[in-house]
Amino acid sequence: MHGNTARKFEVEPEIIVENNKKLPDPKKWHRQDTTWALSLFGTAIGAGVLFLPINAGAGGLLSLLLITILAFPVMYYSHRALAKMIYASDSAEEGITGTIREYFGNKASIIFNVVYFVSIYTIVLMYSVALTNTASSFIVNQLHMSEPPRAILSLALVLGLIAILNFGQDITVKVMSMLVYPFIVSLLLIAVSLIPKWNTSMLSFSSVSNGSSGTGVFATILMVLPIIVFSFNHSPIISSFVVKQRQTYGIKAVDAKSNQIQKVCYMLTFGVVMFFVWSSVLSLTPNDLIMAKEQNLSILSYLANHINSPIIKIAAPIIAFVAITKSFLGHYVGAYEVMRDMIIEAGRARGKNIKEKAVKTMILAFVVLTCWYAAYKNPSILGLIDSLSGPMVAAILCILPMYAIRKVPVLAKYRGKMSNAFVIIVGVLTVLASIKSFF
Repeated sequence: MHGNTARKFEVEPEIIVENNKKLPDPKKWHRQDTTWALSLFGTAIGAGVLFLPINAGAGGLLSLLLITILAFPVMYYSHRALAKMIYASDSAEEGITGTIREYFGNKASIIFNVVYFVSIYTIVLMYSVALTNTASSFIVNQLHMSEPPRAILSLALVLGLIAILNFGQDITVKVMSMLVYPFIVSLLLIAVSLIPKWNTSMLSFSSVSNGSSGTGVFATILMVLPIIVFSFNHSPIISSFVVKQRQTYGIKAVDAKSNQIQKVCYMLTFGVVMFFVWSSVLSLTPNDLIMAKEQNLSILSYLANHINSPIIKIAAPIIAFVAITKSFLGHYVGAYEVMRDMIIEAGRARGKNIKEKAVKTMILAFVVLTCWYAAYKNPSILGLIDSLSGPMVAAILCILPMYAIRKVPVLAKYRGKMSNAFVIIVGVLTVLASIKSFF
């Protein structure tokens, strides 16, 4: 009896040994798991969340219910699929580009870099528009001044942001990452403060878009999927997350451990975001949300202009401005690195060694001109999400991991799962939504 007990404890020790390395017990929850769950949580809640209530509410009760039902499984299963694809790779330390190079070769990694760059850069352009609109709305509605010329305001904002980064990229990124949790707390506080303003106009049957026919439901799914995929996307952090879990808990435990941390994070994310979405939508009417869509504003700017509350009038646009700035700078850093690598590689392919200073100048000129042009032209932000950002993120987050699981032998053990079918359907429908938006 005692011998069996002793053997049992040898099989399930407090410390797991792998490759002569002592590893913490993956079944237990450790302090670093909390840190990673919060890091994923902070990355998953960004400025995209500020546009989610508008699409959720403008489509009526049906779109609001569909977002509530689909948000968690879309976020959870797509990011799990990407995590599996990366931690099975020997090149996971090089991030997703290294993983693709290992699985599919150099050409595929170049194609991926181009798609990845376009997906990030579209978001940079979109946030240039959002920032200009937030600043303009604040000047007119809160400061009661005349609207500044859009060309001058957009150029000043873009140059200001680029200047901040150029004078100290590391410090800026650190400050911006420190603002994540105050942003989340302020979203919750605004959601709570809106409770007395809740009304039932959104719950009336007449606000359901396209009726309740099958076509209406399918059309609404196509409308909400791009914004769900976009708003909850945090694919850039998944590489570093899974590499760290693999180093800490070993290759055998990485799948279960990543799953455990992601589940905790996504439940937290879902709770916070959906509370904010429902509270925002219930405090306005369907017509208000359609107006917000037409005015190309984030939900916080629209609330500041239409809710009779001194705190929301001043705090909401400032929170929106900080959140959009944070997201702009974060995506700019990612886009800059990909652009830099692409320019240097293109130069090498032609036998030229382009100097770092020349690369930086080329990128800065490109960023300033394109962001200024986009901000001045003021394209629909939700339109950009539907037609470009959402589908491109879906291609990276849903279709790519599923293709890898189907084709790469090392990923064969993940084949044949129901969740795979769900992720493929989400990816394909999100891409279809973009094709539909062009007609």
